[in-house]
Amino acid sequence: MHTNRLIHEKSPYLLQHARNPVDWYPWGPEAFQKARDEDKPIFLSAGYSTCHWCHVMERESFENEAIAAQINRDFVAVKLDREERPDIDRIYMLFVQATTGSGGWPMSVWMTPDLKPFYGGTYFPPDNRYGRPGFGYVLQQLAQAWKEQRDKLISSSISILGELESHSQVQSAGTDIDRGAFDSSYHYFRRTFDTHHGGFGQAPKFPRPSVLDFLFRYSVTAKEEEAREMALTTLREMAKGGMHDQLGGGFHRYSVDERWFVPHFEKMLYDQAQLASSYLEAYQITRDEAFAEVARGIFEYVLRDMTHPEGGFLSAEDADSVIDPANPHEKGEGAFYVWSMDELKQLLGADRALAFAQKYGCRENGNVDNDPHAEFTGKNILYLKDAYPAPEFEKERQVLLAERSKRIRPHLDDKVLASWNGLMISAFAKGAQVLHEPRYLDAATKALAFIQGQLVVDGKLMRRWREGEAAIAGFLDDYAALAQACVDVYEATFDQAHLAFGKTLALSMLELFEDKQNGGFYSTAGDSDELVLRLKEDYDGAEPAGNSVAAGALLRLAEYCELEPLKEAAGDTLAAFASRINQQGVTIPRMLCAVLESQAPKSEVKFSGEAEPLIQEFRKHFRPFTTVHWDRTGEASAMVCEDFVCQPPVTTASDLVKLIG
Repeated sequence: MHTNRLIHEKSPYLLQHARNPVDWYPWGPEAFQKARDEDKPIFLSAGYSTCHWCHVMERESFENEAIAAQINRDFVAVKLDREERPDIDRIYMLFVQATTGSGGWPMSVWMTPDLKPFYGGTYFPPDNRYGRPGFGYVLQQLAQAWKEQRDKLISSSISILGELESHSQVQSAGTDIDRGAFDSSYHYFRRTFDTHHGGFGQAPKFPRPSVLDFLFRYSVTAKEEEAREMALTTLREMAKGGMHDQLGGGFHRYSVDERWFVPHFEKMLYDQAQLASSYLEAYQITRDEAFAEVARGIFEYVLRDMTHPEGGFLSAEDADSVIDPANPHEKGEGAFYVWSMDELKQLLGADRALAFAQKYGCRENGNVDNDPHAEFTGKNILYLKDAYPAPEFEKERQVLLAERSKRIRPHLDDKVLASWNGLMISAFAKGAQVLHEPRYLDAATKALAFIQGQLVVDGKLMRRWREGEAAIAGFLDDYAALAQACVDVYEATFDQAHLAFGKTLALSMLELFEDKQNGGFYSTAGDSDELVLRLKEDYDGAEPAGNSVAAGALLRLAEYCELEPLKEAAGDTLAAFASRINQQGVTIPRMLCAVLESQAPKSEVKFSGEAEPLIQEFRKHFRPFTTVHWDRTGEASAMVCEDFVCQPPVTTASDLVKLIG
């Protein structure tokens, strides 16, 4: 067995590669010094532990003795967990996207010993196939180019980095945010909306909950019902699809087809968190119990399978899993989740199996047509042919779920990440309010206490915790997501201690990341000497951008804490992104939500006395721009204040509905 330096790391992804014949180094000064001493370029390979194509490239190339020898001879090999170090990953992913036109993981980048990239790509097969050059050939050509054309490589790298730096500058240009930016963003989503299956654009389809957040809020401010209906249709269709785990709850990463049927089977915590919030808002808007059921399914999945005993939430489950227990080294994508008709008949009985198969789209020979890798031959992905849920098959679902639990589970990435936990804490806090479920509030408060106890070290927030070790100074998105979570937990508990922690995080965020001159926030603190660029994140993709979350969190905290610096920082951030909002608002829909919040008339509900029934009634309604307060003294009542005008207090739920409904 080979053993390299990654054996001493905590990252599950790095540990997966700790016994490769490649002489891997973790990102850090030891690798950089070796590159300088030996005058070799650095080969950076970035990915994450639940990444399917990362596993493929490892099996094909990094476990290949001949290819490993090539890497070890000509390069210094560095492995990076992009979830632990998104700061590094973003910089080199920008380079890959700029030079190749696309990106993804595994990410492969070659750079100088002083960390300037000169060539990059994503997955490389071991030999020429799929229209891609073979990895061995690429290694050979780059080693030769480093020896013979080094000046040209370095000159090109410097030029590209300069362009990236200029394009990544975000600063106030004295431009006001145009109201038309919201309308144009809405019309873009309207043009790209799939009226048959929901979602936006063509396959593959990603959930991108930030878009749904914007559409729900735009529908309120613009009185545009179609915006709301696009989001609701998308959520309904996703709930029916194979991307939604019909047995265990929660959602897979994305759908490879346009109808949410065939998923990429990994499950990420940040998807669960954001989608749970979207389904809760859909439930508030419609009172359709189907949306509540999806949210409950997400929460139950996270509590069951992605929660650390001490309270933190774990990161992800792999797409690949063991096909046959007798051969545990043979894995296939989605093997844990799919079923043959013979299995259904054996477990459910012939008659109920046929009825179940008709409802869930199963066929005798499997229901995945045009399967390019033949991974699902004879197997069925469960999806609903008509509306979700299907309560008449609850017994069968439980039988299959119990049987599935006996299978070998996919790999679990059990690290705890601050930003993803912030998103999930927010979702549980909202779930406790909207669904009136104390267990969800317990999960939110326990996780927040875990973060405070384990990831705050000497007053500073760390990004990652695993096996008792907190490490890596927190980034903007860690501080922003947790500050936001503190507000959500406060609104669920009315405990001022949560606001105090949120205020502490927000003030630290301003100190560490704010661009005082130009507005907005850098993703990283200014004390790092190992980053060739310092970026301001400005795209709400699978995860919302740190600047978008920060702006929203600061606005809400400023309302509760009455701290002018927080409000000013939020305003400066929105001003810094004004041009981007006006020209490309569709790229930052979560920030559009923050702008709508900043422009909304001041709205408050003030509860007094034993007001729990009134509070419960209020929480049934979608009021995204309203702050809530509770003075537990006096008579039970609620006072609604809009735009600095307060109505007389009301004492009944029906009267409250008349004011807020």
